Amino acid sequence: MKQFFSILVLTLLFFGCSSDDNGSDNSGSDYFFKATLDGRKIDFYDVNFQGGGNDNRFEHITVGGFEEPYPNKVGELIPPSLDFEIWRTGGDIKAGTYSTPTEPEMVARYAVQTTNGTIVYSTSTADDVFTLKIESISKNGIKGTFSGKVRNLDSGVAIEITEGTFNLPYEDIINTTK
Repeated sequence: MKQFFSILVLTLLFFGCSSDDNGSDNSGSDYFFKATLDGRKIDFYDVNFQGGGNDNRFEHITVGGFEEPYPNKVGELIPPSLDFEIWRTGGDIKAGTYSTPTEPEMVARYAVQTTNGTIVYSTSTADDVFTLKIESISKNGIKGTFSGKVRNLDSGVAIEITEGTFNLPYEDIINTTK
């Protein structure tokens, strides 16, 4: 239930907090969110970087996107999504390397919507390491790399994430069209 709630919150964040109310298409810009999942190269759509904290610190960050543009028609399934987040309440997330499970409030998730519900793969086990290297982070944006493994706890199936790279503006949804 907690994972479902997290996915719901991320969906609301993606579409409720863009700093551009016109839904700008930044697909031609230098911004991107890419990764290879089990050998499939993916350029993600409707990507968003958000964060917040006190005193101009980042105590929480979230980065995520969808494999295809978000559907516009009622009844269409939401495309698979990938996201990661870090919480450091009272702390400050800066440039550096962060990994699960050593980072206690960090999670990566890959979610697949089906007609029977959501299949969630996450970094819920100590054996599944996900590493995020933040090269730069500010209210202008975030840039870095990531890789690791996410696992579905029900089936035991794992997905290997490699070649993850991102360069994203702060609170602006990018790559909204195909």
